[in-house]
Amino acid sequence: MINTEAIKKRMREMGISQSELADAIGVAASTMCQKLNNIRPVTLNEAEQISKKLLIADRDFGVYFFH
Repeated sequence: MINTEAIKKRMREMGISQSELADAIGVAASTMCQKLNNIRPVTLNEAEQISKKLLIADRDFGVYFFH
């Protein structure tokens, strides 16, 4: 499961919407919503793309994606 609160907080800090994040990883906005709410799993590739878009440092990757 991803750390939904941490990711959503980071999105707010950076001014990135769910739609923008969905576009960045190549999924529909509705799918992104489900992933951010732990309804659908986030793949490692998607986690890496989200991390890149949100400028999450490698050392912090686990805080966001291994909750």
